[in-house]
Amino acid sequence: MENQEIHKIVREGYAKIAKQNSSCCGGAKPILKESGCCCGSASGMKENISKAVGYSDQDLAEVPDGANLGLGCGNPVALASLKAGETVLDLGSGAGFDCFLASAKVGPTGKVIGVDMTPEMLDKARENARKGNYTNVEFRLGEIENLPAADSSADIIISNCVINLSADKKSVFHEAFRVLKQGGRLMVSDIVILKELPERIKQSAAAYVGCVSGAIFKEEYLKAIESAGFKNIQIIEESYFPIECMANDPTAQGIVENIQITPQQIKDLEKSIASIKVAALK
Repeated sequence: MENQEIHKIVREGYAKIAKQNSSCCGGAKPILKESGCCCGSASGMKENISKAVGYSDQDLAEVPDGANLGLGCGNPVALASLKAGETVLDLGSGAGFDCFLASAKVGPTGKVIGVDMTPEMLDKARENARKGNYTNVEFRLGEIENLPAADSSADIIISNCVINLSADKKSVFHEAFRVLKQGGRLMVSDIVILKELPERIKQSAAAYVGCVSGAIFKEEYLKAIESAGFKNIQIIEESYFPIECMANDPTAQGIVENIQITPQQIKDLEKSIASIKVAALK
């Protein structure tokens, strides 16, 4: 798929998620019943996914209703060691979940900036900010390959299962390096692949929106961070990430129905895909 086509697919896919206020399964039947991943109410599903990838009950209680869409693959805020007064930039901020958690950590003297390329997500995030009276959080329309932020303006950059959606990950990390202050930190949670995926999945629009077909090999991902100039690159945590839990209902159903891959074949793919939490310094 061409870069412009990928941008269009991702933007339209996440606009749909923003409008339906739902993530994986939003009322759909379970794909793998024994996994417990895709069953239950949409609200309960989002909470279960978030807890599974590292968010606490307190985290979930702190943010406005509608901020958590269950789209993450980790909790970068928990690992970020945020300090009062710092400026945080969130790449692909969605409905604002991680931004609102970061807001409390940096306090009134700090600032949190969320960047997202989907207008519907920005509308949702800004409404959530109004509901929660977040005065130190701002949301900007933009693409993570060309960030709407000044050089050396952020203390830390976070991102949660978004960079894998970019067709130009090298540019994303170069932009992150540009925007960070000297000594600034990068802390991202993302999806990588450990072995080659079937061609039908790699070419699937549904799988792309679900963070699957856009993922690259772990070694290639780390190399892209290094080539941008980052040092002290570390994988803080790594785990297998079940493909049927990766994002929203259209993704899962698309993989099973449109690509005609059986639930058992999906289960067999689980050890091909990993969720990683990566830290690095400028």
